[in-house]
Amino acid sequence: MSTLWQDVRYGARMLFKAPGFTLVAVLSLALGISVNTTIFSMVNALILRPLPYEDAQRLVVVQQTQLKQGIRGGVVSLGDFVDWRNENSAFERLAAYYERSFNLAGENEPERVKGASISADLFRTLGVSPVHGRDLVAAEDRPNAERVALISHSLWQRRFNSDANLAGKTLKVNGEDHTIVGVMPPNFKYPSNAELWTPLALDMAEADRGNHYLSCIARLKPGVTLEAAQAQLATIAQRLEAEHPATNKGWGVRVISLREELIDEEARTVLVALLGAVLFVLLIACANVANLLLARSVSREKEMAIRAALGAGRARVIRQLLTESVLISLAGGALGVLLAMWGIDLLVTAIPEQMPFWVRFDIDARVLLFTLSVSLLTGIIFGLVPALQASKPDLQVSLKEGSRSATEGVRRNRLRSLLVVSEIALTLVLLIGAALMMKSFMRLQEVAPGFDPKNVLTLQLWVQGTQYEQDEQRVTSFYSRAVERIRTLPGVKSVGAVSMLPLDSDSSSSTSFVAENHPVPQGEEESAGHTVITPDCLSAIGIPLLRGRDFAETDDENAPPVVIVNDWLARRYFPNDDAVGKRIRLGGPESRWRTIIGVVGDIKRQTLRDKEEAQLYFAHKQDSWRSMTIVVRTNLADPGSLSGAVRGEIWAIDKDQPINNVRTMERVLAVSETVWVARVFGMLFAVLAGVALMLAVGGLYGVIAYSVSQRTHEIGIRMALGAKQGDVLWMVLGQGMILVAAGLALGLVGAFIVTRILASSLYGVTATDPVSFAGIALLLAGVALLASYIPARRATRVD
Repeated sequence: MSTLWQDVRYGARMLFKAPGFTLVAVLSLALGISVNTTIFSMVNALILRPLPYEDAQRLVVVQQTQLKQGIRGGVVSLGDFVDWRNENSAFERLAAYYERSFNLAGENEPERVKGASISADLFRTLGVSPVHGRDLVAAEDRPNAERVALISHSLWQRRFNSDANLAGKTLKVNGEDHTIVGVMPPNFKYPSNAELWTPLALDMAEADRGNHYLSCIARLKPGVTLEAAQAQLATIAQRLEAEHPATNKGWGVRVISLREELIDEEARTVLVALLGAVLFVLLIACANVANLLLARSVSREKEMAIRAALGAGRARVIRQLLTESVLISLAGGALGVLLAMWGIDLLVTAIPEQMPFWVRFDIDARVLLFTLSVSLLTGIIFGLVPALQASKPDLQVSLKEGSRSATEGVRRNRLRSLLVVSEIALTLVLLIGAALMMKSFMRLQEVAPGFDPKNVLTLQLWVQGTQYEQDEQRVTSFYSRAVERIRTLPGVKSVGAVSMLPLDSDSSSSTSFVAENHPVPQGEEESAGHTVITPDCLSAIGIPLLRGRDFAETDDENAPPVVIVNDWLARRYFPNDDAVGKRIRLGGPESRWRTIIGVVGDIKRQTLRDKEEAQLYFAHKQDSWRSMTIVVRTNLADPGSLSGAVRGEIWAIDKDQPINNVRTMERVLAVSETVWVARVFGMLFAVLAGVALMLAVGGLYGVIAYSVSQRTHEIGIRMALGAKQGDVLWMVLGQGMILVAAGLALGLVGAFIVTRILASSLYGVTATDPVSFAGIALLLAGVALLASYIPARRATRVD
């Protein structure tokens, strides 16, 4: 131990004696380690950190599939859920819920909170218990039972001031009093950041198999595998399909782990690609420091020769040099953690969507252990080869008075050149990957959403209260009055209300339909987007009306049922005729026929990656929805400036209705999942590629500059014998560009292989895009040429 401490003290003194070398080496490693720590914190938060549930590995998600409709993991019908729960022997418990939002009223300002209606055993399935009060009981999960609720810890603090005597108190939820029976643990907000839970309270005897809206989660029995549960439920699904062909034909079942449901395959692929990218950056940083150590070992040849002459063994010298390299790497790791904290803050800021409650991008013990391991490992990796080289000096040459340190040998030059070639190759792979991701992001931004998002303000409402529960016409009347009042505000061009805002990741609704004269077998109907709108809403959103007319106030429950379809549906089902005047019906044969009164342009409904699909629009007075988004198109430069006036008009009708998600339509588009995910991943790859480029160019410059300094005597003789400045310039440039050419060749091959991993995450660009490959290779060659030119120019000025 005393010898080790001696090595550490001596190594620290030697590093302090060379502050320039130490600073460059530490900064290089800090950059490499910081990006590794930042990305590993993402992987840790999303994949490695255990889910906050008891025996989380036994938690699975049960979904329904309908491959003909492209549904590979969808929500479940109540009837099928009941049969699965009663007939399976693979699960300890099988629970269901559906996500929703609630209006809260009372002494405080009206508030809209996320929540869920749940079966009584959901929390017991998860293995989570309230910290105050109690859980739901089976008797409360029945129709007409007493209205009760559980609330989140944050809602308890926010609206009840952490009142410990909460039991028995009521909260007005959706206009009705609910008795609060429990408070969930701090930070628990399953699912999707829910803050309030009410019983599902569904009538199991009247289970509808055609309405799919429930999410199911289950806990496997000890010893039961996921595959065994899948096989058992698949057998039950086949029986249900045979017994209920009208509703279950083509419907299968899928059982996956809860972790897999939370992090899909595409996200895992990108995370793996990011881990590979940061590993490349770290390798480049290691190569840089290894080159610095090789260069420094030349100036220490005499020191190493004296040590050897005095009896120091080779192992002793290697240990001393490795101690110095580990000190450098530990200093780089410490600085890297500080830089990673800043990087994680930037990453969190760049993600507009609220992550699930269990996701925390931070530096915990696992991340610190990872950083320490990386630091120690890199210290050994980049220090080992230089230590081996320096530990066997030529004593006869090194100890001669005035011997030149330029005699570092062919092998050392080759090793340093190999390191530079590797840096160039790895940098090219990263740059091409970043170019593909950024090009994909730009292509997404160029995608026309099908509507005009400029100068549009949106506000979400959910009309609740006993007066609305008893009379659906009050709901339609509320929205009609709200629209009319807002229309009179200065600066408003058009206004309407829509059930599902385009590209809003929080909303989606589909329905099956049959077009007139296009019969299909029962259970094989095509699916279409289901959107409810008020008159003039199409104009407010900016969706063009191509043919026919918009909805009118007279299209109410007493008028013949009508519908508006998108152009894709019209072209597919009525290719040789005008769709206006034709008819469609929804679902089963008992549904009424609806007359098509208009055809509108196609829009991107959920994501900008969406392919063309059928879209149906229904009149609000014929298909009343309580949850609607007010859409206001203005002639003002800042539509957000109207939000206060719009709130006032809504609250003038009913002051108890909370207003949620006040956003401009451009903001909705910017934070839509496909856009922000592409932007964040593109930004990450761009940052990594930029760091790699800086390190690689610095490494190339260092090698060429060092070579010039070592060849000063040779260059002087050449010029004295008649060599021109241009000859010397091209000689030095040639040395650098040979290394660059070799690195580019290897990098192009590597990029061709590695970028295929990103193929599923790209949009509008292939993983082998020739423009990106050629353009980035030329860019890197140009930057590398500049890095070689500066020391080459210096060589021409040798006296």
